[in-house]
Amino acid sequence: MARVPFELRGKSVYVAGHRGMVGSALVRRLAREDVRLVTVERREVDLRNQAAVFDWFAQMRPQVAFLAAAKVGGIVANDTLRAEFIYDNIAIATNALHAAHQSGVEKLMFLGSSCIYPKLAPQPLHEDAMLTGPLESTNEPYAIAKIAGIKMAEAYRHQYGSDFISVMPTNLYGPGDNYHPELSHVVAALIRRFHEAKVSGAKTVVVWGTGTPRREFLYVDDMADACVHLMKTYSGAELINVGTGTDITIAEFAHLVADVIGYIGEIHFDTSRPDGTPRKLLDVSRLTNLGWCAATSLHDGLKRAYAAYLSHEYKTEIASRTGSL
Repeated sequence: MARVPFELRGKSVYVAGHRGMVGSALVRRLAREDVRLVTVERREVDLRNQAAVFDWFAQMRPQVAFLAAAKVGGIVANDTLRAEFIYDNIAIATNALHAAHQSGVEKLMFLGSSCIYPKLAPQPLHEDAMLTGPLESTNEPYAIAKIAGIKMAEAYRHQYGSDFISVMPTNLYGPGDNYHPELSHVVAALIRRFHEAKVSGAKTVVVWGTGTPRREFLYVDDMADACVHLMKTYSGAELINVGTGTDITIAEFAHLVADVIGYIGEIHFDTSRPDGTPRKLLDVSRLTNLGWCAATSLHDGLKRAYAAYLSHEYKTEIASRTGSL
């Protein structure tokens, strides 16, 4: 039976994907709660392996679960690795959700993505817009996998009364991001690109696309705080968008990143590269009505993200020198 408010204190809490950007932020946030944190390495339990997942849940029996594990990436990764993105993410969702049901998990949160919404849905994107139109083609396999997870959580709630909820984060950034030059999301890609240009003295930095699309960005530790808040205060079949409720053009964002990093050269927009969805701003009124709003400004969040990137670069350099990579 769904219960709100939901008490986390004293419970065993499983974070799937605890090494990822969102999962590691959840681990940091849950350290402030009186819970027993449960994690497992991928080499021990691959969430795509049904038997391994079922056995692990049956043995560990966590009381609460945050499903933050996923195969993620930017436009190029989504469009290039289409089979992996749909297979891996559907397998993770179906295995973990059914195992949670079988083992009697008291409450579960499934983390979706704002790409589940139609490419040309009215802005800002309300939760009811899902499945009302065609998806953005470049990330359609990932979006379909996330929609499958959302609908599965909804079905288990309807049929079994499982207290499974789903949240839809906007574009996230911060510590633990992936800085791959081709496969990363826009924030990590630009942080790396502008930093390398600053270090090398490059006169121009190339940014993919026209610069006109509008995007919303949320610092990952704010996302983790929202997840904990919703786990305690929300129980329902309806999706909950998690974002800031404000957006910015990619061109404006690129200049902001350059300013934070201290790059003073020119910015060139490569219009041969895809733009993706023209605009993606979330309607966060449901979240606001539940008593939560983001605390970190975009400028402050980017400063923290850049500091995390510098730390990442330093650790990578040291590891390469010592042969520990």
